[in-house]
Order: sequence, then structure tokens, then C-alpha cells
Amino acid sequence: QVHLQESGPGLVKPSQTLSLTCTVSGEPITRNYYYWNWIRQPPGKGLEWIGSIAYSAATYYNPSLKGRISISRDTSKNQFTLEVTAVTPEDTAVYYCASADGYGSGFAYWGQGTQVTVSS
Repeated sequence: QVHLQESGPGLVKPSQTLSLTCTVSGEPITRNYYYWNWIRQPPGKGLEWIGSIAYSAATYYNPSLKGRISISRDTSKNQFTLEVTAVTPEDTAVYYCASADGYGSGFAYWGQGTQVTVSS
């Protein structure tokens, strides 16, 4: 059983950097063919895939976010981290981490989500 949990600040000021951490249990993030994802949902809108880090440490980012995204990992802690630079109020959303395998099965496991508000 895979469990994921997001952690980080709930309020960030415009122009600052948002950092969120996803702690994974039940499966090593180095497990072959697994991908570890960040997804967000702004209020009143649909889900938006932010990016992912693969078991190999390769990263993949949504190009619509214009290079403001960085995903890294700490395998000793079984964690992966999202950084969003130069945030604006449009980055306000519920942020989720989620797992996926490489076989087209979708996002099998999700964290509970964490609300992030960008406001001065």
C-alpha cells in the first residue's frame, strides 16, 4: 500500500518561492518504472499536471508553467519536493502529490492535498 502526504506552507507571498514536500511510504521512490507527480487544482478549475520525477531521477515538467517548476528527490528520506518560483495569485490551488507506474494505469495513489494560497 502506497501512502503519500504533502507538507509545506499554506500561505506564500507573491514573488516568493513555494516549496512543498511529498513523503512516500509503502514503496521506494526508486521502484522501477514508477513516476512521482505533482498535480494542482485551482479554485473552481480542473486538475493541472505540474510535473513528475521518475524512478531514474529524470524530470518532466508541464511547459505551460514556463520554467518555474523544479522537482527533486531525497531517496534516503523517500521524499520528493516541488519548488515553484516567482509565484502569483494564479498559483493558488490545492496541491497534490500522486504516484503512477509506467504502464498507462493513471495516478493510482494520491496524497490528501494541501491548500496553498498566494497572497500579500
